[in-house]
Amino acid sequence: MPSYLIVHSRDQRRDDVRIDGDDLTLTFQGSWAVLTDTRGICFAIPSGQGASIERIDQQTEPVDTAPTLNK
Repeated sequence: MPSYLIVHSRDQRRDDVRIDGDDLTLTFQGSWAVLTDTRGICFAIPSGQGASIERIDQQTEPVDTAPTLNK
């Protein structure tokens, strides 16, 4: 499941926002960053606001790919 973290600059004194959901898509429309899912727009933020957007998918358990030696 994709997740996005929106971090505002500290000068704005706004809370950071995490958006989770199935089928999230990030697009840029004009000067806006827009997150949508199957039902429509979930979140939109203007580019001039100085926020950063980072995709932070949930971590899965690490897979051990090292070969096993049988003695």
